Amino acid sequence: MEPTEVLPIVAILSIVTVEFGGHALLRFVTTDRDRLGALRERFFRAGHAHAGVLLVLSLVYLLYLPRAGFPDGLEWLCGAALLAGVLAQSGGFFLHLGIGEEGRGSYGTALTRTGALLLAAALIALAAGLIRAV
Repeated sequence: MEPTEVLPIVAILSIVTVEFGGHALLRFVTTDRDRLGALRERFFRAGHAHAGVLLVLSLVYLLYLPRAGFPDGLEWLCGAALLAGVLAQSGGFFLHLGIGEEGRGSYGTALTRTGALLLAAALIALAAGLIRAV
């Protein structure tokens, strides 16, 4: 199977988890507001928003990936780096929500930064491939 046949399925199914997260967030802010607290609510919102936007970005990315003319192995690597970056960046917000403290870094903030680096690497690789293919 081609990476651009498999990875979009992973991204689309991951969007279902974002929908569930939106439902949970709505429940927290409407009926259980005191349960989260201000810090946790901010990080829940940030993780949820990043996951949704970045998963939609990944669908666009995976449409353009074949145009870069990469071999299958590099397509798998770029697509996997992108999706790992999405999970790491948004997941880091949720990890910090669970273990972090106001005004201090945590493993969650480190994971979020790692995800951003993976996303940047995948995007730069695609851009370079598209430029090369022109």
